[in-house]
Amino acid sequence: MKRDTIFSPSFGNRPSYLVGRERIIGDFLRGLDSARGNRDRATVLLGQRGSGKTVLLWELADRAREKGFVVATPTVVADGMFERIVEKVQDAGERYVAEDAPRLSGGTVGAFGFSVGLEFTREVRETKTFAYQLTQLVRRLNTQGHGVLILIDELRANSEELKQLVMVYQELVGEQLDVAMVLAGLPGAVSEVLNDRVLTFLNRARKVSLQPLAIGDIDAFYRQAFEELQLAVSPEMRHRIAGATEGSPYMLQLMGHYAVLNAEHDGVLSEEGFTAALHAAKEDFENDVCRTTLAALSERDVDFLHCMVQDEGSSRVSDIAERMNVTQDYAQKYRRRLLDAGVIESERRGYVQFAVPYLREYLEQA
Repeated sequence: MKRDTIFSPSFGNRPSYLVGRERIIGDFLRGLDSARGNRDRATVLLGQRGSGKTVLLWELADRAREKGFVVATPTVVADGMFERIVEKVQDAGERYVAEDAPRLSGGTVGAFGFSVGLEFTREVRETKTFAYQLTQLVRRLNTQGHGVLILIDELRANSEELKQLVMVYQELVGEQLDVAMVLAGLPGAVSEVLNDRVLTFLNRARKVSLQPLAIGDIDAFYRQAFEELQLAVSPEMRHRIAGATEGSPYMLQLMGHYAVLNAEHDGVLSEEGFTAALHAAKEDFENDVCRTTLAALSERDVDFLHCMVQDEGSSRVSDIAERMNVTQDYAQKYRRRLLDAGVIESERRGYVQFAVPYLREYLEQA
């Protein structure tokens, strides 16, 4: 059995190479080079499960560090989020101020509320909010010539800490401080957040929808990866593997991984090996993506999707309403919910189709 040293088919794992996201990364880096307060410094990533949101956040973290930014690595929206962000900025920025601590240990440091390095005095820790502490950290690091990047993952609405963070970020931007922020989440969660009147500032941020990867880009990556792994895969077979991913970054990792595991000892991937790889990859994808996607939907949402399964390609909304035995206005309500959640998409007026790979097949088998 060949050893897989390239593919990383599990959520949060970072693959050895990021496929098809160069433009998004480039746009973000240009934002960091732009004037403080530029809208490109605040980005919201929208993507379904398996679209590579977390991996992209970590890639942006690495690229920002190369530009001298202090990075609060991806933090999940949950209780204690603010405290973790402050700690991450302190840990990442300590090396930039430690050598100056003795020289700045007098009035300048005291004015920021620090005792040594980026450690706050006891009074600040016990009496000041985390919003205050984050603001002081950004100001202090800016005086040292370093910007601060905050990365937020698994965005969700109704989080008081998220509201507080966005308000603090807005104030930092108002001060023309060197700060940037990227938030990532499921399309439905992002939609709810953007509709929150307290968070209207985010509507001015750049929204980036993580579209399926181009099959040609995936095929080119497989060619390089298989050669490196000394796998004998014909161009025709390789293209079939690429096509089976349906543009999903997660399926890219799964198909590559199982192709390696199912290759013969001499490195040849046979037809039987391809079939086994496809079966294993689809099983993992359906369990990790399709099942969790449906679990987050209402029973009526799922009814709408089951009615779509009856059509071979795209589905007409009026037909779905008839199958659900409801009015078209009622069906439109669920159409909008599923569109916002990124589960379906509308390629032309009055029609919808599945946006999540293999979800149709999963529903057919359910």
